[in-house]
Amino acid sequence: MIRSVKSSLLAILAIFVLAAPGLASSLPEITTLAEKAGPAVVNISTTKTVGNQGKLRDFFQQMPRKGTPFDDFFDQFDRFFGPQGPQGGPHGGPQGGPQGRERGPKQRSLGSGFIISRDGYIVTNNHVIDQADEVKVLLRDADKPLTAKVIGRDPEMDLALIKIDGKNDLPYLEFGDSGALKVGEWVVAIGNPFGLQNTVTVGIVSAKGRIIGAGPFDNFIQTDASINPGNSGGPLLDLDGRVIGINTAIVASGQGIGFAIPSNMAKDIISQLRENKSVKRGWLGVTIQNIDENTAKALDMKDTKGALLTSVIPGDPADKAGLKAGDVITAVNGEAVEDTNALLRKVAAIRPGEKAELTILRKGSTSKIRVSLGERDSKNLAQGEMQNGEDETASASLLGLSLRPVSGQEAKALGLDKAEGLLVAGVAEGSAAEEAEVRPGDVILEINQSPVTSVDAFTKAVKEDGKKKGVVMLLIKRQGQSLFRTIPVTDGK
Repeated sequence: MIRSVKSSLLAILAIFVLAAPGLASSLPEITTLAEKAGPAVVNISTTKTVGNQGKLRDFFQQMPRKGTPFDDFFDQFDRFFGPQGPQGGPHGGPQGGPQGRERGPKQRSLGSGFIISRDGYIVTNNHVIDQADEVKVLLRDADKPLTAKVIGRDPEMDLALIKIDGKNDLPYLEFGDSGALKVGEWVVAIGNPFGLQNTVTVGIVSAKGRIIGAGPFDNFIQTDASINPGNSGGPLLDLDGRVIGINTAIVASGQGIGFAIPSNMAKDIISQLRENKSVKRGWLGVTIQNIDENTAKALDMKDTKGALLTSVIPGDPADKAGLKAGDVITAVNGEAVEDTNALLRKVAAIRPGEKAELTILRKGSTSKIRVSLGERDSKNLAQGEMQNGEDETASASLLGLSLRPVSGQEAKALGLDKAEGLLVAGVAEGSAAEEAEVRPGDVILEINQSPVTSVDAFTKAVKEDGKKKGVVMLLIKRQGQSLFRTIPVTDGK
């Protein structure tokens, strides 16, 4: 038996030895790539007055923290950016090192960028140069940094375009097609982690389409190529040396978890910044929500793909085109819409004034509507009497809701233009309505996409249409905002 086991081990070892040349040949050869791409990657240093640091700190502290990949990042951020200022921030140099915090009225930080033209246009992250009084660019093998001017910034996508003058023969990188990337594909990151200039790391694409709570257009490439503070703004390259991502975020406590903005999203933004110094995005003028299984059932949908319109802003493009609350947008210009995040990205990618063809589902029927888009303004975003003797106890047992018609005196306080719908006066503890997050004070305007004006009509809709579908979908007005809530119906009760 011992001899048999020993023989087996020797056989396995022999297999690995014989396979070693094949394994080695399957690994990427990146020395040539690093040699060619490296000179186009730059070190970006910024100087800002200490008085400005509060704005940057406040910006980060207002971003979502708990339960997002940024949670651990902010723990480090708080340690670095205390009341006395940074000691090497999210893109800064090592604490106490030559590129760390400078004592006095100025503070410095470091990041990365890459040249995209021979005459000195450079792409980086907005957070690298935000609030900077002075931006310096150090080319590889250069003795002194050059002063750069900020051409344009896009805080929503966290991109910025800067330029250095006096050079007309600079090495540069070209954008590749991030849409063609596949999970598992080899990628290379080049940047300045912790101030260590022109550091090359290699890994694979770990995932695509990551939403991490960084902004409204999240669609990050996740990679396990080593990315650290200081890599912000540097390129993520395919094996042909083309930029397929801009390294932007990390999970501080996680090893091999970094995020990059896809090149296909960045290219148009950079082009707009170069031409106009600002970015203009399309705007529909709707509020939207994702579709869960119960809502899909209520809408007679086969799956949960699409974006459900909860309200349409009067006078805005969607309203002018005839879109209505309860419509589901399933495609934009023939491209499928998976969810609300996808809809935001697709609409924002279209220039204001251009027309978009929307495929919508309305009460079981599919149609196409052309909309002339408006312009997104990020600064403005966040976001009768008792009738028939009915009172708030009229339907106390129905789905766990106590309902009554809205009175004329209540309408304005409830965010309504007129007295309409049914006021939720109470929600039974442990009921289906409570589980669906219907709250006292909500106003039910529609049930299964039909207006509701009386408790009797509501009860009838639940017992007939609700029992047939197994769910009811309610259009609710809550503190001036419209939203849908879907409640399962069992035996019509």
